[in-house]
Amino acid sequence: MDKTVLFVDDEKDICDVLSISLSDLGYKVYTAENGQEALRIIQEINPPIVLTDIRMPVMDGIELLRRIKLQNPETEVIMVTGHGDMDLAIKSLKHEATDFIVKPIKDEALEVALNRALERISLRRKLREYTENLEELVQEKSAKLVQAERLAAVGETIAGLSHAIKNIAGGLEGGTFVLEKGIELDNKDYISQGWEAVRFNFEKIKDLSVDLLNYAKFTDLNFIFSDPNEPAREVAELMKPRAEELGINLKMDLSSDLKTIRFDPNAIHHCLLNLVTNSIDAVLGEDSSDTPKEVLLETTKPEGWG
Repeated sequence: MDKTVLFVDDEKDICDVLSISLSDLGYKVYTAENGQEALRIIQEINPPIVLTDIRMPVMDGIELLRRIKLQNPETEVIMVTGHGDMDLAIKSLKHEATDFIVKPIKDEALEVALNRALERISLRRKLREYTENLEELVQEKSAKLVQAERLAAVGETIAGLSHAIKNIAGGLEGGTFVLEKGIELDNKDYISQGWEAVRFNFEKIKDLSVDLLNYAKFTDLNFIFSDPNEPAREVAELMKPRAEELGINLKMDLSSDLKTIRFDPNAIHHCLLNLVTNSIDAVLGEDSSDTPKEVLLETTKPEGWG
């Protein structure tokens, strides 16, 4: 553990004496005569512990404490105070000082305060390591769960493939028939209709192939903190021109209650894109021509979530 201390006091004699005591306790000691000089040193070496007098010229200890916490909240700051400055010492605790010791400084009190600061640093480091390990464990378990879900869904996917391929084959057969009749009769309308049906079903084959490839390969998820509504907005903007071209009203209803969460925006974007594409195809295939054709892309906050 880094045992570096910056001691700040405008009295040189006190600095010299306390530097010796700190060195005897195994610390590497830096000194500063006032708050401004201390801030310059902190910028250079970033000591884990700062020991500062409260009453100093140029910048007092309370202001130095406040600025240190703004720059680096994890720096442990121990305040040194005289007997008449107890109110200021208590005030320093409200500004997140680690501890305070009273002049004249006794070696035992100094060591206790420093050990308390080191314990806080150690606990914070262990908590950070635990959190990082926990995040790695969650990601590992999530990856295994996703893989298991993929395998469980294989049977359902294969069963659905025959139905999808049968529909595509039927569409190609019908389109080819109309196209051939158009060529035979030299009917441009038939040729146009037949070719459009063939092209449409070729697009379905392409989309189906891409979906199968994406499904077959396993990619690591890239978790970041992001707005859950953002992938929905992107998909809506991307698919709206196609929906309008097909006479479908693509509506968007995004919840304002959703907060920033940790997820993979690209993976969600891909899922939503597939869902909206399939929804447009489904609406397009409906027989009713009187009912307005709509697809609603909606985000909600489930009860008890977040």
